[in-house]
Amino acid sequence: HGNDLRQTGAGKEPEDDIEMTFFEHLGELRSRFIRALFGLIPGIAIAALYSEEILQFLTAPLINAYHEQNLGEPLLHFANPADGFVAYMMISMVCGVIFASPWLFYQAWAFIAPGLYREEKKLAIPFVLISAAFFIGGSFFGFEFVLPPAFNALLSFAGMLPNEELRVEPTIMMIDYVVLSLRILLAQGITFEVPIIIGALAFMGLVNWRQLLDFSRWWVVISAVAAALLTPSGDAGTML
Repeated sequence: HGNDLRQTGAGKEPEDDIEMTFFEHLGELRSRFIRALFGLIPGIAIAALYSEEILQFLTAPLINAYHEQNLGEPLLHFANPADGFVAYMMISMVCGVIFASPWLFYQAWAFIAPGLYREEKKLAIPFVLISAAFFIGGSFFGFEFVLPPAFNALLSFAGMLPNEELRVEPTIMMIDYVVLSLRILLAQGITFEVPIIIGALAFMGLVNWRQLLDFSRWWVVISAVAAALLTPSGDAGTML
């Protein structure tokens, strides 16, 4: 229906469109950014309140990998006295973004809404809910299906050497583990937004299936490079 509106009303501006200068657009962007930050603060506060429980949740794939590789008691270390605090702050920030994602997506929608038709503006709530669900679902996918095989592959390098005289033991630093895990979860959440973005562009008539098909060969290369950069282990299975 959105495509019909654009095709039948060629050259017609959205019904409620308001002409804005470049600096007015910047002002609106600044306003939405500030509102997004205000909505982010409660999410960060909640994540900080339960930061230890979140760390315990995040370490489940590592603990399972330790047991599967028969490496003994799982341990996380920190060399600098401030590293523990920094790790918990990072958990609070990233998980705060995940918790506040519905509000953040709403602010993004509100910024582009003035340039849309009324029929398109009615999709605000579905867009926000689906975007948040895909972002959170992508993070969960990373936790459930990416981190376990990745840590199993990485910890497989530990153990006794063939001469049975030397054992390779992992010494995993707390902040390194948190950075790696959160990076994977955040990257998965963002990746899962790609279908939403493509769907929105197609609905607004900016792309069609032929253009997507023509670009697909390049997208395969881009996806492969991005996966190679984001994959913590060197095995092809995790990259795929």
